Order: sequence, then structure tokens, then C-alpha cells
Amino acid sequence: MTAPKTLADQIEDLLPQTQCTKCGYAACRPYAEAVADGSADYNQCPPGGMEGVARLAHLLGKPVIPLNPVNGMERPRPVAVIDESLCIGCTLCIQACPVDAIVGAAKQMHTVVPELCTGCDLCVAPCPVDCIDMVDVTPGQTGWDAWSQGQADAARARHDFHVFRLRRDKEENDARLAAKAAAKLKAVEAEAAMSTEEKAAQERKRAIIQAAMERARLKKEQLATQAPTEAAGMDDLSRGVRRQVEATQENMQHAKEEQ
Repeated sequence: MTAPKTLADQIEDLLPQTQCTKCGYAACRPYAEAVADGSADYNQCPPGGMEGVARLAHLLGKPVIPLNPVNGMERPRPVAVIDESLCIGCTLCIQACPVDAIVGAAKQMHTVVPELCTGCDLCVAPCPVDCIDMVDVTPGQTGWDAWSQGQADAARARHDFHVFRLRRDKEENDARLAAKAAAKLKAVEAEAAMSTEEKAAQERKRAIIQAAMERARLKKEQLATQAPTEAAGMDDLSRGVRRQVEATQENMQHAKEEQ
């Protein structure tokens, strides 16, 4: 039997799933949860536009209010385009993309798959050679008029897999590091110390490695106890994207203080 949807679930279903962070949150899901618990307004999603505000207002039983200009303006849907003649293959845009719409490899040309791009803008700022432009592909159509429910559902699925992949890769890397540390500890313990100084050095090595392994174990336990929705939190974002989320949050705080 399927459990009934929470209010956060229902709100998330109404969001365009661009994962752009313009709302001031790390992804659409955290924003939905914030709206559900009352810590965020329902007019902070520019990609959804006024139609999106109206949808959320209807669900919440509240009046339709203007978009918060601090979060951005409603606009035609843009798609990222990389000038391949300038691209240096740094992979920073690939890391920033929340829906894995950019393909390429280190020191090789990158390109955007336009059908997958949500127009989130997150790849632009990290680019060190300014070779990414956002090009409008729905002139005259904005908000939900420029974006379908099918596209939103597909973007949501890609984002969920993106977060899963990042966590899986981190866990695999942590496992490799843990195995390496265990092998190093075993090697240290097998060393035949010949003097008091060598014994002291050996103990220091053992203590350092054991402390590192314990930190890794505790972190793994902490991740294991996190709720599934926390997977889209700030820790799963690149530094460039985190800075953009933090900047939006700061702007919103300044706007509130000025009111």
C-alpha cells in the first residue's frame, strides 16, 4: 500500500524541477520542505513563474502573490551553449550541472545536451574561460508555458540519479581510502622497531592512522543515519554552486532586513 503524500511531496510535485537554487535552497526538494514547514514563501521559484506561484497558492489555500524579485524574474527557458573553441576541458561545468546534462572529460571538449538542460545557469559561474552562454529557446513563452510536466519529471529523475551517483562515488572512494589506511596500519605494525625512537615513531604512525580510520567510520555512520531527502543537501553541491546558494540566501536576508 502506497503511503499518502506529505505536503512537501505535493509541493515538490508542483515545482519545475530545474534544480537551479534560485529559491535559495540546494535543490527543489529542500525548497519544498521549507515551504511546507513555513520557513520559506511560495513565491521564490522564478522558473515556475506566476503560474507556479498560482499552483502552490491553490495547494496551500493562500492568495496568489508576486514572485519575489530577490530570487529572480520569470523568463523564457534558456539552454546552456558551450563555445567549444574556447573550452579547456576543466570539468567544472560538469561538476556544477545538477542533472548531468553536460558531457566531456578532463582536458577534452565539453558539450551540453540541449534536451537535458534545465536552464539553471549553474554551469556559467564556475567556467574559468567564460565560454558558456545561456540562449533562450522559448521566445515569448515563460514559466510553465516554456516547460512541460514531462520535462520536469525527467529532470527530477536525472537529479535524483545525479545525487545517488555522487554519494555512490564518495562511498566507493571512502572504501578505497579505508582499505589503503588498513593496509598501511598493518605494515606499520609489522615493522621491526630497533630503538626507542623508532618505537615512538611507530606508535605515532599507528595513532595517526587509527584516528583517521575512526573519523572515516564515524562519518560513514553519520551519512547512513541521514534521511534520504538530505541527499540533495549542500554537501552534495560543488563549491561554486554552494556559493551561489549562499549568495541568494544572503540577498534574501538583506531584503527582509530592509523591509
